[in-house]
Amino acid sequence: MPSRTNRFRGRSRYHGRGKKAGRGAGKRGGRGNAGMNKHRLLTRLKFMPGHWGMHGFNRDPSLRTVHNSINVSEVDMLMGDEDTIDLTSKGIDKLLGSGRVHRSIHVTVEHASSRAIEKIESAGGSVTISEGEDWGEWEEE
Repeated sequence: MPSRTNRFRGRSRYHGRGKKAGRGAGKRGGRGNAGMNKHRLLTRLKFMPGHWGMHGFNRDPSLRTVHNSINVSEVDMLMGDEDTIDLTSKGIDKLLGSGRVHRSIHVTVEHASSRAIEKIESAGGSVTISEGEDWGEWEEE
C-alpha cells in the first residue's frame, strides 16, 4: 500500500501539501535557530543548555598580561653551540620549566619560573632576570 504522499506524487501541483505549505521554510517552522524562544522551546532546553547569556568575566585588554614564553628544552635546541643566550632580544619574555637541560647554559630573560631556574642551575648554568620596559613610578600632578 503506497504512502499518502506517494499517492499525490505527480498528480497535482502541490503534491499533497496544500497551496502554501511548501513555500520557503514554512513546513520546517523557520530557518536555522528561528523559533527557539517560541515553538522550538523544548529543543532549546533539551539540546542547548546554557547557549544564551554571559558566562564568566573578560578583563579589559589593557589589563591583560600575555607573555611570549619558551620552555627550557626548546632553549637548549635554540642555542646551538653557544653557551649564553639573550631571550629578550629574540622577543621572548618568559622562561618556563618543561623539559630537560643537558648542559650548562646562561640565559638572560625578563621573567622565569622557579622550576626553570632550578633546572638550569642544577645543570651548572645561570639565569639572569633583566628588567623590561621600565614604567617608572606613578607621579601625582
